[in-house]
Formats: sequence, C-alpha cells, structure tokens
Amino acid sequence: MREKIVLLGSTGSIGEQTLDIVRENSERFEVQTLTAHANWQRLAEQARAFDADSVVIADEQYYTPLKEALKDSDTKVYAGTEAVAQCAAQGSVSTVVNALVGYAGLHPTVAALSAGKKLALANKESLVVGGDYVMRLAREKQAPILPIDSEHSAIFQCLMGETAPLRRLIITCSGGALRDLKREELADVTPERALQHPQWSMGAKITIDSATLVNKGFEVIEAHWLFGMPAEKIDVVIHPQSIIHSMVEFEDGAIKAQLGTPDMRMPISLALMFPERANRPEERFSFRDHPTLSFAEVDHEKYPALGIAYDCLRRGGTAACTMNGANEVAVAAFLGHRCGYNDIVGAIRYALDKADFIAKPSLEEYARSNEESRRLAREYLKL
Repeated sequence: MREKIVLLGSTGSIGEQTLDIVRENSERFEVQTLTAHANWQRLAEQARAFDADSVVIADEQYYTPLKEALKDSDTKVYAGTEAVAQCAAQGSVSTVVNALVGYAGLHPTVAALSAGKKLALANKESLVVGGDYVMRLAREKQAPILPIDSEHSAIFQCLMGETAPLRRLIITCSGGALRDLKREELADVTPERALQHPQWSMGAKITIDSATLVNKGFEVIEAHWLFGMPAEKIDVVIHPQSIIHSMVEFEDGAIKAQLGTPDMRMPISLALMFPERANRPEERFSFRDHPTLSFAEVDHEKYPALGIAYDCLRRGGTAACTMNGANEVAVAAFLGHRCGYNDIVGAIRYALDKADFIAKPSLEEYARSNEESRRLAREYLKL
C-alpha cells in the first residue's frame, strides 16, 4: 500500500522537487492533496499529473478558475488558508510535507502535529516563529519532525547513531548572491542582482534571505529547536562551494560533515523515506571536480541580520516572530522595487525596537505579534 502525502506549497521550488521524488518512487508514494498560494495554473497541472484527490488554493480569488480547470477531473477543489491547515490533518495521510514560505506555514505545521502526522519540514518559519510551541506539541503528540533544509538534514545525518555529547553545531553558509560585493556597495543592489544565487536554485524570497543572511540566522534558530543546542554552541561559517552542508563537533574534537552536490532532492528524499534512503543512480559527486573546499568567518558588519537573529534566539518569546514578520514585509517591498536592500535590516531593527515583547506567547499571541511586526515594517518603509 502506497504512503499518502499532503504537499503544502507544491508549486514552489521545494514543492516541485518533492514531486520529482514522488515521481521517481511512484510505487511507494501517492499524492493525496496539493496546495498553492496563487499559482492555480501550475496547481491544476500537478493535480492532473499526480491524480491528486484534492487541491487547495490559499488565495480565494483563484478558486473559480482552478475549479473550472479541473471540472472534468475527480479532483476536489478547496480554497482559503483554513483549508490548507485542515488538509494537513487528514486522517488517511501519513506524511505532511510543509514547503510553504513564511509565517503562513505555522498553522499547517500545528495542524499536522496535532493530528500526529509525520512532518517533513521545509518551512523554517514554523520553528523560527513558534519553536517552543511547536516542539512541545510534537513531543506531546509523539509526531516526528524530519528536516528538509539541507543544513539541518546534514546535522540530522551526522547525529545518526551518535550518543556522545556535542561540543557545537557548525552551519555552513554560501554567502549568498552578494558575497563578493563590498559592504559599501550593498546600498545600490537591485533585486535582480540579489536574486543571482551562485549555487542554489530557490524561490525569490528565500534567495533574498540568503543574500542578507536572514535565512542563515533563521537556520540557527531552527537548529536550536530541532537539536536542543544553545545559541553559543551553534556556529556559522562561510563555505562558498556549498558542498559541505553542515557539521557537528563532538567533545573529543572529532567533526562529522555531510557532503554532496547542492541539490535539495537528497534531503527531501531522506525526509520522506527515513530511515531508508532513495536510490538515485544519476546523483554522483566527483571530488576531482571540486578540488578545493574553502571556509571563512562571517563579516558581521556586512551581514548584521545574522547577529540580530542570534539576539532574538537568546531573547526568546516573540522576538523571532517580530523579526520574521518585518523581514517578510521588507523583502516583498524590496522585490517590488519599493525599498532599498539595506532597508530590509532597517525594517527589522525598527520593528524589534517598537514591538511589544511577550516572553511566553500563546498561538494567538504569536499571531498578534506577527501582525504588529508587519504594521511596524510598513510604517518604517512608508508603505
């Protein structure tokens, strides 16, 4: 009997690559539900290709064209963010892949874990915003969370079978599209330039987050929640080749690393199949083609967002939620040519300075903090 999967965010980069893995392993996996935010045309194509039982379009204005596009199929069509969360808790589904972008992924994560589903998690904001709540819920429901982020998948793999205490986690960082620019040049960076990532093919929002290192700061927070490590035991190192995806160091000084090509299909397949691994015969790594692996310290003056994320982790409560909400607004404004590159960090700092802080937030208080941070970012950016 095939394993039924709900794929949240099926039309994005992670979603498309997840469907590649499903296609390669059609005897093992069956798509139950696919969701997308607004790309109803691609969602309809995917529904037909994978004979999905149902689809959900989060933006309700696209319900009618999606319904029309699938009228001659057996696929059921739903709309709205509540429907996205509800489909994550379906009784017949064993695995939920959360590939949504941003705060929108939190409530589906909560729904999936509340129903005891295995969660293959690419939506790092679920843990950035509500890590304390999410991890307590996962323990209570005994629902496994398997990371899809390449860095956290690497750490997860390095820890397999280990019982010895850790000295630190070492998260690698490509440096993003702007790593070769001087700090003084960043003020004039355009969205088009910031989207030119040298290694990874990702969605626009995460590519900008990679350029600012907001993404890496969020990965530090995510690593804290997934692996129980304090901020001072999580390091970030620039590794331009993106071959070593992350490392762990043990108390005896030994360091384990997970290496491979910059291809998200490997961590996706592992999250879906764990404890087994996929058979991907076309995936081969050549050390001869990569004779040099280099590393460098992060320039915290060039990348201030990383330090801000560490501060939010140490502070706890709603701090990281505020950072995330302000960043989402600022990145969207930057991509729309409505603010400058440096305004992204400016908006984050402004929101953190002005926002109310709640040390032990409920799910509802996370939602209010998210809304407040977005309002403050718009205020700073004069949107």
